[in-house]
Amino acid sequence: MLFPSVCLFLSAPAIAAAALGRHQVPLQQPLTEGSSHLSKIPSLGFGTSGLASGIPSLGFGTWNLDQSNVSEAVSAALHAGYRHLDCATAYGNQKEVGKGIAHGLKSLNLKRSDIWVTSKLWNDHHDPSLVEEAITQTLHDLGIAYLDLWLMHWPVGNKPDTGNTQLDYLPAWHAMEKVHKSGRVRNIGLSNFSPTQLKDIIDHSDTKPSVHQFEVHPYLPQSKWIKYQQELGISVTAYSPFANTNPTYTPSKDDPPFLLTNLDMLAVAAKSGCTTAQVALAWGMSRGYSVIPKASHINHIKENFGALECHLEKEDLERIDEISKKHLKRFNNPSKGYGIKLFDGLEDA
Repeated sequence: MLFPSVCLFLSAPAIAAAALGRHQVPLQQPLTEGSSHLSKIPSLGFGTSGLASGIPSLGFGTWNLDQSNVSEAVSAALHAGYRHLDCATAYGNQKEVGKGIAHGLKSLNLKRSDIWVTSKLWNDHHDPSLVEEAITQTLHDLGIAYLDLWLMHWPVGNKPDTGNTQLDYLPAWHAMEKVHKSGRVRNIGLSNFSPTQLKDIIDHSDTKPSVHQFEVHPYLPQSKWIKYQQELGISVTAYSPFANTNPTYTPSKDDPPFLLTNLDMLAVAAKSGCTTAQVALAWGMSRGYSVIPKASHINHIKENFGALECHLEKEDLERIDEISKKHLKRFNNPSKGYGIKLFDGLEDA
């Protein structure tokens, strides 16, 4: 049963969310004892030696979920089977996400340790003196005692009272390391970093990032970048796995077709008996990383969870791999707005 007032609707112009797989990758700290659901998820088989737990490869994203129904959507996702929720302070809906978590756990008789919750440190709290305040507020808003993963959302920061941005990730990371040691955050990681910035973090810190989250989809496969991090024992999470289906991305003249209507995607979907959304997620999971799409409509939440049953042949995966040779496109690049070049050294930076 969902909330009595449940009324889920599709907020994007196309299919929006999905999940696939019951894999996990080794991270920094074991899950709480008795985590029956997550403990049954097999490992992808790579990561830092000695790290026992990992992030479920299915994820339910909460970016752009409307505050008017985000609680119901989160609860519906838990009812559909999702056990990995991706959140962020910047999304402005963590209180509503927290209500959805509370309702879902109670109605399904689940424990907190049965789900994985990720959130992110926003740019206006990079100052080390503000990081403690940030984690305290995040946990309060979500109504939970700890995060499974806390990411630095961007390598740039700014003081709350100014819009000026600067690359200030090292001091913020060191403050996040202290929070990690406190136990309120089980793992810490990054989002939207460049190769040079990632190396800087690794070379000047005691704690290597356990996860790096960034944009990945058939129009932006980032294969070498993903492989490099996997070899370092860093798990990758892909946001925007449906590419330009995300309504946040303003269309431009040089945009490729919507990914879910791409002719190659449609052909693979028809051959495999899956939807194009399921195909996009199955392709992502086959590459060894987690995905975090979102949906507001209960039918799409359930439909895309069915990607778990979408089996693609080698030739299907290879056909999708070829898409970026025709259309290579990064959709989320706020370099101009920040006044700082981001993604240096990466595809379509």
